[in-house]
This record gives sequence, structure tokens and C-alpha cells, in this order.
Amino acid sequence: MLTSIWAWLTAPEQWTGSGAIPTRIGEHLLYCALAMTLAAVLALPAGLWVGHTGRGRWLVTLANAARAVPSLGLLFAVAMIVQPRISSTLAFVIPSLVVLVLLAVPPLLSGAYAGVAAVDPAARDAAYGMGMAGPRVLRDVELPCALPLLLSGVRSASLQLVGTATIAASVSLGGLGRYLIDGLAAQDYPQMAGGALLVALLALALDLVLAMLSRYAVSPGLGGKHPGARAVARPDGRVPAPGASGTVPLPRTVSPPTETS
Repeated sequence: MLTSIWAWLTAPEQWTGSGAIPTRIGEHLLYCALAMTLAAVLALPAGLWVGHTGRGRWLVTLANAARAVPSLGLLFAVAMIVQPRISSTLAFVIPSLVVLVLLAVPPLLSGAYAGVAAVDPAARDAAYGMGMAGPRVLRDVELPCALPLLLSGVRSASLQLVGTATIAASVSLGGLGRYLIDGLAAQDYPQMAGGALLVALLALALDLVLAMLSRYAVSPGLGGKHPGARAVARPDGRVPAPGASGTVPLPRTVSPPTETS
């Protein structure tokens, strides 16, 4: 079986033409990018607002409850509503995007909300004490501190989109799901296994890219990578010296001598 999968993946006809692997990967990424953009426009502002104001937490609960909706069933339901009204390719694109957007909204919304809500109240109070207004506090203090959890939501949404975008082939669209649908119809199991392998590799590659971007986007102090970010006092009253393996003593307060009469 492995030999058959490798033979299918390396066949010259799989790398040229309209149904070639690079073309299918491009279509797959296009569906994911469109869905991610629409979901980000909807979810990120709402999540930041809920975390900043503390109001509207029911939006996060409702979005997480929407994960229970079966993707394939929703796809066919939306397609039945849209297709009689639209005769172009949009009749297939719109249902797929609706499903993918609903799938990407919960992790994006939850990540943005949790990131802002987890900001240290002392940092927020200090910003207000310096005369910052609410929008500026959100932009300059809360949003940078919320980046680790926010980007974690982006990574989670991206992985779910890559795995679920294969359903677009169920309504005659392209993408890597085409290999699964066509392989099942022709009982071509190497093609099905090869398509599934490509989806898994694409998800891993995308997650690696997002992890690298997150590493450079998040402040070292927030990620715990700053040399002095984890300087914890030891029982003997010494802490690790920043950037060194040795220790330096903590300063001690000496009480003045008490005068006796």
C-alpha cells in the first residue's frame, strides 16, 4: 500500500495540469484564507471588545456552542437554500465559506477574549492612571499582552480550516478534498490515502509557519523567553543572574541598631 501511495504521489501527471497537486493545494489554501479573513473580521473585534469591557460573554458561549453543528449537514442545508437563487459558481462557494467561517469563529473569538481578559489588572490600572483612554489602553496595553492567546486561537482555527476545507469537494469545488471524493468514487485507495496525507502535511507545514511567526510577534517577556523573566529566588536567598548560570545574592534590608537607655 505504501508503495502504491508513493507511486501516486510521484507520478508525473499528478504535478501538471488543472488537477495537479500544486493546483489543488492552491485552491485549498484559497478557501482557508478567505474563510480565515471573514472569520477574523467578525470574531477578533468582538472578542477584544468582550474581553475589554467584560460585557457580552454570551457571545463566546454561543460561538463555542456552534461547534456542535455538523459541518457536512450544514453545508448541504445552506447549499439547498442558495443554489435555487444563484446559478453561478457562487452557489457552491458560499455554502462552503459559511461552514468554514462558522468553524473558525469560535477559536478566534475565544482566543481574543481570553487574551484580553487575562491581562494583569495592575498593568491596566497603571495605563488608566497615566491618563490613557479606553481604546488606547486596549491598543497599547491589552492587545500586546493578549497576543500569545490570540495567536493560539489563530493557529487552532487554521488547523481546523485545513482539515475541514476538504468538504468543499462535496459540492463540486476543488481543493485537496477532490482526491478523497474522486478516489472514493473510483475506489482508488492510493489516491484517497495520498490526498489525506497531503492534507496532514499541509496542516503541519502551516502550523509550523504560524508557530515561527508567533515566536517573533510575541514579546520575549510575555513568552517567558527573556533571560530575567523566570528569575525565581532560591531557598538560600539567591536568584539566577540574568543570562548566566551563576547566582547573585538578593539585597537584604538591615535594621538600624536599637538604642538602649
